[in-house]
Amino acid sequence: MKTKDRAETGRLTEAIKKTLVALEAFNRFEGPDPAGRNRVVWTNMLDQPLPEKGVGLDQVLSELAGTVIGHGLRTGSPGFSGYVTTAPTTAAVAAQLAGMVAGSQRYCIQPFNLLEGIALRWLADLLAVPHDLQGVLVSGGAVANLIGLGAARQRTFERLGRDPSEHGLDSDKRWRVYASTEVHHVVRRAAAVLGMGRSAVAGIGVDDDFRMDVGQLRRALERDRSEGIFPVAIVATAGTINTGAIDPLEDMAELASEFETWFHVDGAYGLFGILDTRVAPLFRGLAAADSVVVDPHKWLAAPVGVGAAFVRDRELLVRAFSMGRAEYLTIRSNEEVLSPFDGLGDTYNELGVELSAPSRGAQVWAILKEIGVEGIRERIVRHNDFARQLAFRVEQDERLELLARPILSICCFRYAPSHVPEDRLDELNVEVARLLRAGGRYVPSTTVVNGRFAIRPCYINPRTTAADVDGLADEVRRIGDSLI
Repeated sequence: MKTKDRAETGRLTEAIKKTLVALEAFNRFEGPDPAGRNRVVWTNMLDQPLPEKGVGLDQVLSELAGTVIGHGLRTGSPGFSGYVTTAPTTAAVAAQLAGMVAGSQRYCIQPFNLLEGIALRWLADLLAVPHDLQGVLVSGGAVANLIGLGAARQRTFERLGRDPSEHGLDSDKRWRVYASTEVHHVVRRAAAVLGMGRSAVAGIGVDDDFRMDVGQLRRALERDRSEGIFPVAIVATAGTINTGAIDPLEDMAELASEFETWFHVDGAYGLFGILDTRVAPLFRGLAAADSVVVDPHKWLAAPVGVGAAFVRDRELLVRAFSMGRAEYLTIRSNEEVLSPFDGLGDTYNELGVELSAPSRGAQVWAILKEIGVEGIRERIVRHNDFARQLAFRVEQDERLELLARPILSICCFRYAPSHVPEDRLDELNVEVARLLRAGGRYVPSTTVVNGRFAIRPCYINPRTTAADVDGLADEVRRIGDSLI
């Protein structure tokens, strides 16, 4: 039996240096994006049978640098404005690497555990999240919404005399979650995972600005109450995924109080908008929230896999997500700490669905430590300005049409020359978007606004400039003109 493991556990500096050369080259985003065009090449090189005998570290580093990194996803390219994602900034990358090596778990008495709590406190300070809410860092908005609604479910059924986490839902009862028709689909999935069912999420209509219609919400609450249906939560979206609309939080909070139900705010994308004084008034009512979601891996440009949930009442969270007693996690020690393993530090394992988890707080801490509140505020305002700059360009061009006026950093528009029939415009804009992506320089995402196919850039990328905004408008016009 061999006594030495075949995996290399040293040579870290050498390995990282070799990888960094390729990463620095990748981050220059030079030339056309090769990933799509070279798909057959890199697929054939990587999709090999499981090796019986390993090739060693040097060969792995060679393939990683030459094949994998070079064909990576260019979400950090200055012209990328697709979805609500971007590549992380340098401080965040360094912090993630540090955590992978020196803080491989978020627990125990060590700096990476401390930084979880500091990062949560700083996020709350930054975004005016009430300090009596318990925070937990998670993998993203999907899990954060699950945690917030899990707490809502727990409180609702405890009031009905049942512990849903211990005994499941009461089949004799009917329940409802209220959200706008613009709510992110992860809210419906959370309802499904929590056993309430997707059909329990009532889609409330929106007004002309794509904000929840509060009058319709009131009517739905009153109708359901008369039919014996219990309200579990009212979900407000602070920055919808399609247009960046912000639901009327203050009015919704008042209804939640009146109907004695949980008030949940999904600000995964848009909550950072509170730092822009022009739109900050739209966030009035946040202080009344029972749970709040925000994703640092969006506008804060942390590495993907960093979200946060803030929930009123830590003990409620524990009751909702407790694993029960685990002997191997029970540490018995005298008060004097002689080892980082003499305690678990600040524990988060019973505040959500993860047990083992990476240290995410260091990434948030590094970003905020580097540029501070001023740096983040400047970014938010600049990106909101970009959406308005694009809207202005669209309205000045007779062949472009604005489909939703920007609230945050999303601008929805389309190529729509007057002589092209309405029933052909969707097909035309699908092709415009395809050719935009193929060009690789300007890559927005797309959506549907009021039944019309839209080109939808979302500006959260720290590398984007005003020239990239104008360049997108110019390129859409050029491609559209060439197609007709």
